[in-house]
Amino acid sequence: MTNTAARFTISLAQLNPTVGDITGNAAMARAARAQAAAENADVIVFPELFISGYPPEDLVLKPAFQAACRAAVEELARETADGGPAMLIGSPWVDGGKLYNACALLDGGRIAAIRFKVNLPNYGVFDEKRVFARGPVAGPVTIRGVRVGVPICEDTWLEESEDYENVVECLAETGAEILIVPNGSPYARGKGDLRLSVQVARVTESDLPLVYLNQVGGQDELVFDGASFALNADRSLAAQLPAFAECITTLVWQKSADGWRCDGPVAAVPDGDEGDYAACVLGLRDYVRKNGFPGVLLGISGGIDSALCAAIAVDALGAGRVRGVMLPFRYTAQISLDDASRLANALGFGYEVLPIAQAVEGFEAILAKPFAGLARDITEENLQARTRGTLLMAISNKTGAMVVTTGNKSEMSVGYATLYGDMNGGFNPIKDIYKTQVFRLSSLRNRWKPDGALGPDGEVIPESIIVRPPTAELRENQTDQDSLPPYEVLDAILERLVEREQPLASIVAEGFDKDTVMRIDRLLNIAEYKRRQAAPGVKVTRKNFGRDRRYPITNRFRDKAEALAEPDEALVMRAGRASSEAFEG
Repeated sequence: MTNTAARFTISLAQLNPTVGDITGNAAMARAARAQAAAENADVIVFPELFISGYPPEDLVLKPAFQAACRAAVEELARETADGGPAMLIGSPWVDGGKLYNACALLDGGRIAAIRFKVNLPNYGVFDEKRVFARGPVAGPVTIRGVRVGVPICEDTWLEESEDYENVVECLAETGAEILIVPNGSPYARGKGDLRLSVQVARVTESDLPLVYLNQVGGQDELVFDGASFALNADRSLAAQLPAFAECITTLVWQKSADGWRCDGPVAAVPDGDEGDYAACVLGLRDYVRKNGFPGVLLGISGGIDSALCAAIAVDALGAGRVRGVMLPFRYTAQISLDDASRLANALGFGYEVLPIAQAVEGFEAILAKPFAGLARDITEENLQARTRGTLLMAISNKTGAMVVTTGNKSEMSVGYATLYGDMNGGFNPIKDIYKTQVFRLSSLRNRWKPDGALGPDGEVIPESIIVRPPTAELRENQTDQDSLPPYEVLDAILERLVEREQPLASIVAEGFDKDTVMRIDRLLNIAEYKRRQAAPGVKVTRKNFGRDRRYPITNRFRDKAEALAEPDEALVMRAGRASSEAFEG
């Protein structure tokens, strides 16, 4: 196939690779190329590090893995001898004893050119400088007579700095006609607008049209939302691909005196709460699918967190692969039992009730002697949560279904969770969702669901669950607000402490109560050891616990504005035992 000089056809493979599945990823690329050939494409483009899956983390350091990736690329290159579309495909690549993040041009039965990523991200969830060498700045590659610049992801993102190489400027100066940017850009709220503004800046600087191709799918905590797009040289939107869905879209570019231009399809892209909910669904779906679980299991309490997780699970997997278990004790209200049953019926998943009184009372009997003379306290409350966790894990072991844990970000921030109890589980779809957003997403799901969701339409979370004050039901007449400030206040403080890293004094200056701010900061610090033991979960905010925010467990630093009422030594002691202030040990 040869270029007509006035027409250039690019197929965008917005696909969902699996890290480590080199054979499967290559087969996916092969099938996509066949579709591109049927659409008379000149070239088909794949996301960053498509062959290995992204991000491969330290797996990419294994020589056997590097060799397998290279062999797959070389085999795909040989297949391009059939005269079909060229391929631009990402892979780890060893050259001169160094390992690079590379994009290879495959055409005419060979590796026609290869380009290496120059600017390596080393912030937030990225640590590419740890595994890859920095590539040299290079000019465009030629595909069917068209000079194409191939900056890889971060090569278009960084602003000018001491160690930043302006790859786009170099490509423009060396004759590039179109920029094609393979990406592995994870989802976060507001990320779409940021991507677009960054790429518009590159188009403005270079006067070149740009194609931005992002991968889609879940990889551990990260969700890649796709939402690939193309920009004309005048910065107008040439095409917009859908978010949170695989697709292969072929764009036809026409050349005139003003350069290359495209008028492609423009899909609607969910954002805000809709984007966050869609990310949670995709993240859970891919974690279950890619790790080979037959389905999921979760404790259904009649509360809003487990209700939202159940809706996400059914939307991700279908009701037939979701199993709910209500585990009531003497403090479980009848309304909780009724709401749990209504939720299961609305969503259509399997549901059963297993009372735990016999098990809890058995533990208390065993512990009667070592607890003699000691007052009842939070220890007995935690026995209930740990009994539930043990039973859920036993069912998981027997059936193979993965336990979904249901704690939200507000709870995980301040330690309002029980280790080896309600924290038990393999994955948490709402780990990065604050409690106030849990309420919003629950109401949202009753009037909307994302494209591709497998759950029923309409109201699936009973309104009585949404309006009822949250409670752990571990003692009589308990509500969350017995131990925590109102969630509207708590979440606003936490967002400033976690996402923004604001000093306490500046938070207080915004009008928040000083004692409340100090207490929440203290709880955030002493709960670090719990978060280290928590299940992975979908990232949707700017800074999640785990990949983004890595704090030491043993840590005596406190903001000087905190003015602790007790000495540091006492604080350390409390962090190391079952602290009632941290709600659990």
